[in-house]
Amino acid sequence: MRASKSRSQKTEVRNQNFKTYEIHISGAEGIYEEAEILKIVKGYTKRALDHPRGKPDKIVITIEEIKQEPKKIQLLPVTTLRCKSPDEAKKIIFQMLSDIGVSKKGINNSFKVLNSQKTMRGASLILKESGIRVEPDKERGIRVSRLGIEKSAEKALAWKLSKMRINTTTVREALILASKVTSHPDVTAEICISDDPDYTTGYIATKKLGYLRIPNIKKYGEKHGGRVFIVKEDTDIDSLIHYLEKIPVIVSGVRFD
Repeated sequence: MRASKSRSQKTEVRNQNFKTYEIHISGAEGIYEEAEILKIVKGYTKRALDHPRGKPDKIVITIEEIKQEPKKIQLLPVTTLRCKSPDEAKKIIFQMLSDIGVSKKGINNSFKVLNSQKTMRGASLILKESGIRVEPDKERGIRVSRLGIEKSAEKALAWKLSKMRINTTTVREALILASKVTSHPDVTAEICISDDPDYTTGYIATKKLGYLRIPNIKKYGEKHGGRVFIVKEDTDIDSLIHYLEKIPVIVSGVRFD
């Protein structure tokens, strides 16, 4: 599901030219059984119409048969860090990325994406050492797709997150997405700040450290946000994008460490 709102922007005062562009409102997807389709479509539609970023004027729902056997992966372990402010969050992220070999330029360019007032529809790809952005389309970005979770793993995850008092759709979906992203051998880390104005907990995810939630990563009411995948310098970008967007992946196990 992709929900958006059109907005016109004047591009030349002299002859009153206007350019129409789309503002991203909401997005969601998953891998489900055929019998669940009507229920999921209803839920996705309601989410789009009730979103805190505003009411969309276009909702596109695509249903596609998955013909390839999904790759099975483990879910990342979850930890919530202590963080009191956006400044402290930036220091935490900077230190963690530095510790795993991400250059200062790579970190700074990541923050440019995360703090930009113009939110991308997808994620940015940034090389670990040179800090160069390498996603082909700087507005669309990379859209992670074809991901889901098995019923037994979903129940185990719900139990675990309930004990942590964070069993929400937002956390569950972000965890599944981060688990797919970091399962690729060329991905060093993912950083995410939600563009929802009422959600101020972001995260950084790595294979080794797992999914680290960072409260107060932005101020309440701010609509900016972003997602960055930091990747190895010699990454085959086309192959990585194909994995993230086209290869079906399903979580089959939940770690409790």
